[in-house]
Amino acid sequence: MIHHEGTLYRPPSEAQSLILQATLGCSYNLCTFCAMYREKSFRVRRLEDLKSEIAWAKKNLGTVRKVFLADGDALVAKARFLESLLDELNAAFPELRRVSVYASPQSLAVRTVEEMRRLAAKGLTLYYLGIESGDDQVLSDLEKGVDAAEMVRVANKAHEAGVKLSTMILLGAGGREASLRHARHSADVVNAIGPRFISTLVMTPVEGTPLWDKQQAGGVDELSPVELACELREFLDRLRVKGSVFRSNHASNYLALKGNLPKDQEALVGYLEGVIARPGEAHFAPEWIRGL
Repeated sequence: MIHHEGTLYRPPSEAQSLILQATLGCSYNLCTFCAMYREKSFRVRRLEDLKSEIAWAKKNLGTVRKVFLADGDALVAKARFLESLLDELNAAFPELRRVSVYASPQSLAVRTVEEMRRLAAKGLTLYYLGIESGDDQVLSDLEKGVDAAEMVRVANKAHEAGVKLSTMILLGAGGREASLRHARHSADVVNAIGPRFISTLVMTPVEGTPLWDKQQAGGVDELSPVELACELREFLDRLRVKGSVFRSNHASNYLALKGNLPKDQEALVGYLEGVIARPGEAHFAPEWIRGL
């Protein structure tokens, strides 16, 4: 059977994917807002164990077209290990179309362009990258471990290797004081990267994180749904990307928006301006339905 240790996390778009825990936990695991892997010590799983799970999936699951390699930072595993794992997946699932993975800026820094090219040739063609912010002070407060320039540099290594990027921006990460700056600088970084997919989440303090502790001490300035709409409007209006898909379909968002950029950019900005002007008519998600 497929073995899943601890709580399993995956992007919304991987709902129909076979999920294999190539690694457990996150090798970095210092981001102040993230509670996903704090109960796990990072380690790379044995290839033999993964081979057994792939064999079980081949026998019991039928056609597999997409695979997501969990946990939080599988790209940091040695390239030879990942190549062997991809070979196993391709041999087991002839209709496999895509393998994807979370990629931290730290793992992108470790992988060479040539290694990423080889992995892409074997099917690992999509990385989910949490940019969170393009503002250096916000990135420092979140303890992402990189500044905006380094985020752009490592992301563009993936582009050079022919890998698609799905990037995430954390709305509200700068609080009220830095909201406008956070939105604008985040758009600048996304423009410099030009990812295939762009999505937003809303910063949400989770128990067991430094962000939670800061909130309990009264140090977190959480934005209202209207303020978040203002921030998102500023972010979208400043984007200058071509051929990108935008989504705010993560459960933490108050507004579920989607569109193709730049084609739908004006309509999305206009919709948010209507929300800001007439918040009483807006279809904000109720608190009980939101989550992580």
